[in-house]
Amino acid sequence: MLKGANVRVPADSVRVEVGWRTGPGVPDVDASALLLASSGRVRSDDDLVFHNQAHHASGAVRHEGKSPAGGAVTDTLAVDLARVEPAVEKIVVAASADGGDFGRVPGLCIRVLDAADGAELARFDSRDATVETAFVLGELYRRQGAWKFRAVGQGYDSGLAGLATDFGITVDEPQAPSPSAPAPAAPVATPPPRPKPRPEPRPVRLSKVTLTKEAPTVSLAKQGGTSGAMRVNLNWRTRRQSGGWGSRLSRALAPQTGLDLDLCALYELTDGSKGVVQALGSAFGSLHRPPYVHLDGDDRTGAVETGENLTINLDHKERLRRVLIFVTIYEGARSFAGLHATVTLTPQHGAPVDFSLDECDLPSTVCALALITNDGGDLTVRRESRFLVPERGVSPQRTVDQAYGWGMRWTPGRK
Repeated sequence: MLKGANVRVPADSVRVEVGWRTGPGVPDVDASALLLASSGRVRSDDDLVFHNQAHHASGAVRHEGKSPAGGAVTDTLAVDLARVEPAVEKIVVAASADGGDFGRVPGLCIRVLDAADGAELARFDSRDATVETAFVLGELYRRQGAWKFRAVGQGYDSGLAGLATDFGITVDEPQAPSPSAPAPAAPVATPPPRPKPRPEPRPVRLSKVTLTKEAPTVSLAKQGGTSGAMRVNLNWRTRRQSGGWGSRLSRALAPQTGLDLDLCALYELTDGSKGVVQALGSAFGSLHRPPYVHLDGDDRTGAVETGENLTINLDHKERLRRVLIFVTIYEGARSFAGLHATVTLTPQHGAPVDFSLDECDLPSTVCALALITNDGGDLTVRRESRFLVPERGVSPQRTVDQAYGWGMRWTPGRK
């Protein structure tokens, strides 16, 4: 499509892919969506869907995360047009560059795919970027009771914060401290207390940290994540074969119809005690007593929008020596080939940390995701993204144990 062109969208549900080619010096790119009313602005800050706010309350738009494939990456939004609220006239799809401008991002494009069969409905390639750090690539909009897509290609040099602000989003950005007011020369009368105003919604926090092979670690303390609960989320999807996602899923899928991935954690406390948190054996852990790690639930299909979640109590971080987050395939596939997963660690205070799994080219049924270690009272997160192949007769859990030297004894478990 050319810039400004439009096309009808004959599908009730679509996947919108923002894609680019990666390489040395290429900034990371994040896709986002803004749901606009007839005024051309959002109704509230909840109408921005992006990496820190991945699901719209209506269920109409969902941010599904990044998928690397060879030398390219796609960041995907799922849009259920049938669930878009009547007050929403337009869904703007934008991209922001983290650590550089779009003049250094080759192959930037947007594709609209039919979610039912993967057929491409529209594609727009952006080729004229220079110093822009954010782009409106396209928009889905209503016209006479139907949905259409328009290629936009409008750039911003103020990043996602500037773009979002233009559409009415209140952005929570770090501010420089204001100069201290001079002390009064004499005592000042204290006015009578007033009723507390109604709390306003918290502004949207745009900051995040993405871990890569080149920069795999981050200090939680440096990001403000020193207390409260930290959620560890695993979200995944499968890619279709030819005519859809062009993946190797058919070679990876076993005869079972459902895919069940299990988020797990090995832990070691400072007193030397060790264990595992997992759905097998109902070893869900505990948040307010040892091990201070809790598995929230077991998503046996991957269809739950929030995926699987572990919670770590950072108020007891001094009791944690190390925690290894890993995922196993319980049933439904013989390897991670053809599967895409995104891991996000969200401290109650501080910037979220996320990363995508690498492409799997091994017959692997277990993957070490992230290693959290106590570094003199500070917790350091290291991206592992390490696929492991269990030997015959060895469980995935024991395989992870052997690879990281946990030294535990294992017995069979079941859900």
